[in-house]
Amino acid sequence: MRRLTQKVIDDYGMEHRIPKNMRFLLNYNILDLLNRAKRVGEYDLPALHCNTDVMPEYIALYSQRSLYRHSLMTCVAFYEYDRTFDGPNGLFNAIYYNDKIQLAKFKERFKDVDFFVSPDYSVFGDINRAENLIRVWKARIVSLWLSLEMSAVVIPNIMYSSEDTFADYMTGLEDCSVVAFSTKGHIRNHEERRLTKAAVKYAVDNLPIKTILAYSVCGKDETALKLFKYATDRGVKIVIPDNSLRARNRVLANE
Repeated sequence: MRRLTQKVIDDYGMEHRIPKNMRFLLNYNILDLLNRAKRVGEYDLPALHCNTDVMPEYIALYSQRSLYRHSLMTCVAFYEYDRTFDGPNGLFNAIYYNDKIQLAKFKERFKDVDFFVSPDYSVFGDINRAENLIRVWKARIVSLWLSLEMSAVVIPNIMYSSEDTFADYMTGLEDCSVVAFSTKGHIRNHEERRLTKAAVKYAVDNLPIKTILAYSVCGKDETALKLFKYATDRGVKIVIPDNSLRARNRVLANE
């Protein structure tokens, strides 16, 4: 007869029987992932590791499935509205609830994708701190799954909502020589430009960064590169892979 419980002896020598599927019952299916990662900082964020010398040459967005195999060096990124990739049937929920059917669909979806940028969950300066930290944590969980289950290179996306969040949100990236920034939406607004430049400076000063992967939709790279001047002045290489919007805007800029 199959046993539905397992015996556990507590610190006082007392025997207890608990359900074998306790992780499922407690919604703690991510324990296997967390047990394979180092957790650091005040909030026990899972640490990520990225030291690739090979860089993507094209970035396809999560919703652009037809472009996932645009080239052998295509990277999938999540620079879209959160609802696009984080709805009820999104990847994080599939991981969190160990939804085997959905996870199988994602494994098929991402088959042969070798590069990802970790999810760009939106963080804001005017919502509670706990909500923002949960979004940073979710990005780490999904990154671990993509790395460990898909055997992919996952480039950490730098998230920030204000200057006082830099230290918390970048904790756990101390073993990353490659990180990613999105410049989309950070070019035209003065405050966004200032904040992005400050985030670049903090990242360069506090992480062992050698290369920054930049997601830019500008028709001219010079526009985006201004945000990374502090990094380039210190020898950091800026890589701007092509993407569909960048290609379109490059054509418009040359007309």
